[in-house]
Amino acid sequence: MNIRVLTSIAGVLLLATIGLGRAEPEMGDMMMPAMAPETAVATFAGGCFWCMEQAMDKVEGVISTTSGFIGGHQAAPTYKQVSGGGTGHTEAVRVVYDPKVVGYEKLLNAFWHNIDPIVPNQQFCDGGSQYRSGIFFHTPEQERLAHKTKGEIEASGRLPGPIVTEITAASAFYPAEEYHQDYYLKNPFRYKVYKYNCGRVKRLEKLWGEEAGHG
Repeated sequence: MNIRVLTSIAGVLLLATIGLGRAEPEMGDMMMPAMAPETAVATFAGGCFWCMEQAMDKVEGVISTTSGFIGGHQAAPTYKQVSGGGTGHTEAVRVVYDPKVVGYEKLLNAFWHNIDPIVPNQQFCDGGSQYRSGIFFHTPEQERLAHKTKGEIEASGRLPGPIVTEITAASAFYPAEEYHQDYYLKNPFRYKVYKYNCGRVKRLEKLWGEEAGHG
C-alpha cells in the first residue's frame, strides 16, 4: 500500500505557521510591462514528486515546477494507475527555468543531492519502478552534463555503490492531478509527516552529508 495513504497518522513533527508578506509594487514597476525571461525545461525523477517540487523550487532561477509522470507506455495516466506500477511511468517533476540565472548543471547538482541514486526502482520508503530515479534530458547538452556529473560523483568514491539513476531522452510528460501540484505548500503538515516517516532526510544526510537536500 502506498505509504502516502498513512500521512493522516498523528504527526511526529510540531509545525509553526509562517505568514508571508507581500510588498506593494513601486509606481515604476506598475508602469513597466513585465518581461518574460527566456526559458528552458528540465525533467527529473526522484521518487515522491511532492519532495522534488520542494527541492527544485528552492533553486534560484527556477520559474515553475509541475508534478507528473514520464517514461511510460500509457497515454494520460492517472496517479492511481501510475502508483499501481502498471503504466511504466515514474513520478517526475518538469522544471521551467531561466538559463540566464541558473545553468542546467546547477539543477543537476540539486537533483543528485536530493535523491538516493544507488538503489534501483525505489526512493526511500516508496518502492517500485514508478519511483525509480531518472534524468530525462531535452537537449544533447543536457545529456552530456547528466553523464558528466554522474561520472564525477562515481569517481569521487563518496557513494557506497554504483549509480543506477536512469539517464534517457525525455518522452511525453503528463501532469498529475491538481491536488498533487504544490502539495508541500497546500498541505504542509501532512507533507512533513510523510517526508519524515519516509526516511528521506536521514538517508540523504547519510549519503551526502552537509550537501544533503541542497542545490
